Amino acid sequence: MHIVHTLADLRRALKPTAHRALVPTMGSLHPGHLELMQTARHAIDKRAVEDKRSGSGMTVASIFVNRLQFGPNEDFDTYPRTLENDCALLKANGCDLVFAPSEKELYPEPQLFKVHPPAQLADILEGAFRPGFFVGVCTVVHKLFNIVQPNLAVFGKKDYQQLMVIRRMVQQMALPIEIIGSETRRTEDGLALSSRNGYLSTEERAEAVQLSMALKGLAAAAREGHATGVLDVASAEAAAMDALRARGWQPDYITLRHQHDLSPVAGPSAEPLVVLGAAKLGKTRLIDNWEV
Repeated sequence: MHIVHTLADLRRALKPTAHRALVPTMGSLHPGHLELMQTARHAIDKRAVEDKRSGSGMTVASIFVNRLQFGPNEDFDTYPRTLENDCALLKANGCDLVFAPSEKELYPEPQLFKVHPPAQLADILEGAFRPGFFVGVCTVVHKLFNIVQPNLAVFGKKDYQQLMVIRRMVQQMALPIEIIGSETRRTEDGLALSSRNGYLSTEERAEAVQLSMALKGLAAAAREGHATGVLDVASAEAAAMDALRARGWQPDYITLRHQHDLSPVAGPSAEPLVVLGAAKLGKTRLIDNWEV
């Protein structure tokens, strides 16, 4: 596995192959990230086998803490940076090339050209509570796509809205990239894996699973509403929020949405739905979702 830090070295290291997969990360890797890497390895090798003329596939992971997607009061400066350990984990999980640029390398001058996703998708939920977040995400991901020129890229479903925004960006920009969504990896008690879980104290870690339990409860209410034809969505969402507040959380949102565009759900629905939530436990903000 090669590790490179500059655009020039990256371009020299990229194999001239017709099959290249990218896994963008901010580092501080956990088993969920490694599953993304394994998914990329399997998908790109499958493509290479099917196209016998083009040689083997190549997997690339980027590690870059992107300032553009952090708000002024968020954890950019304290976000964990564990490059040496990350590279060891990637090497053991099918990665061929790691691109770990400095901020000056990826943004040699102020990034004035930015990708602005549509407000109806990007200014709701996470975008409402983290203004500019998806502009930062789309800008860095589009830049990485331009640099690496992958055939496919893998993102986790834990960041459900982010995955949808990136899919739409690729579609609207006519980028020749397949976007693969990988299922959320969880601990045995149901907590979604996240680099920010490391901020939790022992007591907070024990409590953190309550977010996924609140989401599962709202998902169960949605399924029951579909079966009975009766569902007061606003009351069910408010009850889930109140239950977390009673346990000391500060929820931003717990909401039932349509999967295809994240629009609100008015009542019982046979369409694919998703429950999404974001809440702060102590100083740590966690997000999660469950498809219905």
